[in-house]
Amino acid sequence: MTEVYLRRLTRWQADQQREAVADLHAAAYHRGTGREFHDRRLFLDRFEDHVQRPGFDMVIAGGTGLAGCVYGFPPDRDGEFWKGFRGGVSPEVEELTALGRLFTVAELMVLPAYRRNRVATRLQTHLLARTTAQLAAVLLEPSNTAARTAYRSWGWTKLGELSPVDGRPELEAWSRALGV
Repeated sequence: MTEVYLRRLTRWQADQQREAVADLHAAAYHRGTGREFHDRRLFLDRFEDHVQRPGFDMVIAGGTGLAGCVYGFPPDRDGEFWKGFRGGVSPEVEELTALGRLFTVAELMVLPAYRRNRVATRLQTHLLARTTAQLAAVLLEPSNTAARTAYRSWGWTKLGELSPVDGRPELEAWSRALGV
């Protein structure tokens, strides 16, 4: 297998690479449903919004081509990120969100040929190494056993569940303390 290098992208570089990142997303999440164009379009719409977020950060992995990427940003301080959280978010998490001390991993994707080679581990470690946030969070689909297993192995713990709202499916919130 080709050696994989990591590189951090600026917001401008990420925007310039959006088509390649959308291709990566389509290949990484190919479900064989015939919905690739629709799924790719939805991803591009989300990515266009995400890349404009204050604090956006992105890391790509590649050798001869793009093998994976991860990106994230601090969510809005108004707590909208936690909308639908069952049982309410703890006061500590609510405070970290309001203070801008929460960083959310919005996407982590690796091509199937590069999985089980620590590419995802390296990507998320590199992304979170530079943030000044005290807590990282990610929203995962409960059925995504591979993602849940990976995040658990990286020291993340399940924080709770979010009910479906505004067209979003049921999700699990996972978190990890940073800088500790």
